[in-house]
Amino acid sequence: MTVEVGLRERKKAATRAALSAAANRLAVELGVEHVTVEAIAAAADVSPRTFHNYFSSREEAIVASIIDWAERLTDEIEARPADEPIWDSLQTVFLGALDDSPQARARMMAQMDMIMAHPNVIASQLAAFDTMRRRFAETIAARTGTDASRDLYPHLIAGAAGHSFKTALDLWATGKSERPLNDLVAEAFALVRAGLPQPGR
Repeated sequence: MTVEVGLRERKKAATRAALSAAANRLAVELGVEHVTVEAIAAAADVSPRTFHNYFSSREEAIVASIIDWAERLTDEIEARPADEPIWDSLQTVFLGALDDSPQARARMMAQMDMIMAHPNVIASQLAAFDTMRRRFAETIAARTGTDASRDLYPHLIAGAAGHSFKTALDLWATGKSERPLNDLVAEAFALVRAGLPQPGR
């Protein structure tokens, strides 16, 4: 029974990932306004009914990879040594998730352009980021002996880490910095951990 349940969950995760990847690719290639649920389902080789078992809208499917990525990161954070400082765990996991290849940069730029051109997708992205922050906060609370239902600490750490990573990623993806992505992320974490000291003139 356990094997069957595990196989079923893996198949569901694979279907969700296929739908999200198809939605994102079609949105970048065609523009969100030209993408339908039927087209996404066909690209993932499933029925529109199956699509609605996973997502309520095309916009939700387009940004679903953010939530799935956050789930993988939280699993990795939970697997870090229990006595490791939480910021060390976060930095190790975030840096380990980077892809700073030219191909990844081009994909990120195309995705950012697509998202910023459509308010509905921006709203879905913001909702996904909030889900990610809350999931991180729960994991951080478990690691630090705090309570995510009433303590500020895990939410502030989760928000600071997530925003630090996104800020470095945005700067890198838009081509406004020629520095390697891992350097930008490492510096962002270092600055936040230091309390954001004002740079010298």
